[in-house]
Amino acid sequence: MSKRYRFIALSAIALLGLAGQVFAHAHLTASTPADKATLTTSPAELDLHFSEELDITFSGLKILAPDKTVVKTGEPTLMNGGKTLMVPLPETLGPGAYEVEWHVLSTDGHKSNGTYGFTVKP
Repeated sequence: MSKRYRFIALSAIALLGLAGQVFAHAHLTASTPADKATLTTSPAELDLHFSEELDITFSGLKILAPDKTVVKTGEPTLMNGGKTLMVPLPETLGPGAYEVEWHVLSTDGHKSNGTYGFTVKP
């Protein structure tokens, strides 16, 4: 076997080994409201659906209002077998663009985070 083929084979094995680690993280699969959604009324809660079960102790989110202040939220809970992070919104959101910054820890110990946004129209 030539050095070139050996290198290609070893590279493929290394990539396959790393791919398993990438898939072990909890990925955001859907959200309500959805990313880039435009709503006619304020949502009562945010539901973030993940690919794996979450550890509620180290999972949560922050909502930034159009003026970049943090929106008050209720206590997060897990639903759907621990794969959905539900966060109630005790106050009505005013018109404007909102950004959601989330962070989660899956039950297998892997951390993930990300952002998405939605808009409330009057």
